Amino acid sequence: MAFTRPTGKHRRPSRISRTTASAAGVAALTTTGVISGLAAPAFAAEAASAPEHKTTGLTQSISIGDSLADEIDAQAAAQKQAALEAAAKAKAEAAAKAKAEEAKRKAAEAKRKAEAAAKAKAKEEREAKERAAREAERKRLMGSYVAPVDGSYVSTGYQTGGAMWSSGSHTGVDFHAASGTEVQAVAAGTVVEAGWGGAYGNNVVIRHNDGTYTQYGHMSSLSVTVGQAVTPGQQIGLSGSTGNSSGPHLHFEARTGADYGSDIDPVAYLRSHGVSV
Repeated sequence: MAFTRPTGKHRRPSRISRTTASAAGVAALTTTGVISGLAAPAFAAEAASAPEHKTTGLTQSISIGDSLADEIDAQAAAQKQAALEAAAKAKAEAAAKAKAEEAKRKAAEAKRKAEAAAKAKAKEEREAKERAAREAERKRLMGSYVAPVDGSYVSTGYQTGGAMWSSGSHTGVDFHAASGTEVQAVAAGTVVEAGWGGAYGNNVVIRHNDGTYTQYGHMSSLSVTVGQAVTPGQQIGLSGSTGNSSGPHLHFEARTGADYGSDIDPVAYLRSHGVSV
């Protein structure tokens, strides 16, 4: 019995099918005795060649299949390697990006802290300067003392005797000063007298914060009025020779009270407050 398959419409049997069909047909003829002895050599030749064609075809198919499989495997391996490399690259890039962002964050944080520290330091320094200025001002207003005439000296001392003074002695000191020399308050206080003072001429009396008084006499002009607050070194007038005076100078007195006769040593008074006289 011969095993053949229909080729279908317009379909040519494959080479392997044709060879198989030929071999089957030959076997069938041989079995039935149709082929004569004269045809045996030809059949033998064809039969001998048929297996060779069959074997060669199968070998070629297997060889081509192995080559294609190797190529597919190589492509798969290459794709896998490329995927691994891409993943590694992406991981490295992500790590580098994260590291850069962290460095950037740390730099920004360090900058913020430095700016905050600098700002706090500047504020602290500013406040310290303000406190120092306020303290200096307070001391200047409350406790600082200066000489009544800058760069001058005492020309007539305290309690110097003579007929020139009604009490028989000098109740203050005279500072050498040409006419028009600036006269200044020796300490902070309030003006309690400003105007004509008889023998003192144009004079100013100041009550200071510690309860003491100072008097400035024989001035040519005055710069303050009664009730006015003054600070150490503030100009209160110009020196002159008004009143009972033998020439331009500043008569300066220190007193424990507002009235005449409560005088104390002016030089000792100034020195006790740190003024070099």
